[in-house]
Amino acid sequence: MRTVKIAELSEKERRSPSGKFHTYFKEISVALGRDPDSTDELKQHPFDLSLYRVPPGASRCPYHVHSAQSELYLIVAGCATVRDEGGLTEVSAGEAFFFPPGEAHEIRNTGTEDLLYYVIADNTVGECCYYPDSDKWWVNDGRGVKVVKGKAVDYFVGEDEPS
Repeated sequence: MRTVKIAELSEKERRSPSGKFHTYFKEISVALGRDPDSTDELKQHPFDLSLYRVPPGASRCPYHVHSAQSELYLIVAGCATVRDEGGLTEVSAGEAFFFPPGEAHEIRNTGTEDLLYYVIADNTVGECCYYPDSDKWWVNDGRGVKVVKGKAVDYFVGEDEPS
């Protein structure tokens, strides 16, 4: 059995140029042995567990829809607004929600404290995402991840433009 102490895992950061998208995260499944760069199912786990911390006013990533991946969210601390195809929903600590493939979503920290939540996702080989607001695709071509809008573009193009 492999174990990890989540508090001791290193925290990674991802931030768009303006900070509209900003998150710190711990890849728990990777720490437990999942190989994130492999498409070999024997080196993957059947699901992925990550812990995200999002500063006030920020979102982890733009509004998007997965082609094949499901995601289960569990809010641990803070409050947020979840955007989905039905509109906006307020959520807070102790709430859980689920997005199946094909259901667009985004979660934004609308509180004054850091938003802390877990995401459990199934690891679907061949996964891609569509970003409706910027009309672009995130795809894995087998040699690496590409963000495409008629041609390869930066991940935040069309999402994080100056106001």
